[in-house]
Amino acid sequence: MRIAFFGSDVFAAPSLRALAAAGHEIVLTITNPDRPRGRSGAPQPTPIKELAGELGSPMFQPAGRPLEEGASRIAAAGAELGVVVAYGQFLGRSVRKAPSLGYCINLHASLLPRWRGAAPVAAAIKAGDSVTGITIQRVARRMDAGPILLAREEPIDSNATRGALRDRLSEMGAEALVEAVAAIKAGEAVFTPQDEERATHAPLLTKSDGALDLTRPADELDRVVRAFHPWPGAFLPLAKGKLQVLRAVPVPGNAPPGTVLGGGELTIATGAGALDLLEVKPAGKKTMRGAAFANGRRLEPGGLLT
Repeated sequence: MRIAFFGSDVFAAPSLRALAAAGHEIVLTITNPDRPRGRSGAPQPTPIKELAGELGSPMFQPAGRPLEEGASRIAAAGAELGVVVAYGQFLGRSVRKAPSLGYCINLHASLLPRWRGAAPVAAAIKAGDSVTGITIQRVARRMDAGPILLAREEPIDSNATRGALRDRLSEMGAEALVEAVAAIKAGEAVFTPQDEERATHAPLLTKSDGALDLTRPADELDRVVRAFHPWPGAFLPLAKGKLQVLRAVPVPGNAPPGTVLGGGELTIATGAGALDLLEVKPAGKKTMRGAAFANGRRLEPGGLLT
């Protein structure tokens, strides 16, 4: 098929590669503008812009929503279908209907209608879900609310991080997209409406979301650490700056929240149980073991982590 591909984040890269490898023609790639990144602040292309360049796909980088110019470019390129994966912009009606089939499909990293929104993987881990997956659905006016073409389940391991789980889902989603486009091409696609009563929402993550509240149970804090790794990162606000918590594990413990407990690592009491801080990064310093941080701060059992 002749496809207009919408994508910006690296999550979309396996999908773009898979569609091209399956013989589909990417007649237009729509991605976000180059943005300053790194210490130099120099504008850098999105991962999808770089990959589309390798594939020889024409490019369109609107400053915001692709609006009427986007619709015109899609129609002029002769796109039959629009495919959206981690693009990051709302598609208006004219853009959604610009392909000759009259619609676009979207790959979403959850089992819709659970965890609609910008951060479904983090939401699933933080909530303690045992399973997640991917869903391919028709793009509608409301975010992630369109009818479903297909879905695939993926278990969530007890030590899964957002980054690792996202990587697995991106590869799974790429395979499913190829299958979905084949069904559309063959005229065999069936779209099923979502159950609105089961819908939950996963809002955009911010850096402040990673703050760890030690009055909460250790199991919950462990999920927060994993849900926000590698970004935006979990942290403890201390007197000498934020202490980023990169790896942690819940363990037994019983003391007032914030109390340093004995053990081989830096073990901190929480609202229920305790949290072993295995790997941390103090403000302005390199990553280190929790025990090394405890030694450097001369933290003694019975004292408070401040």
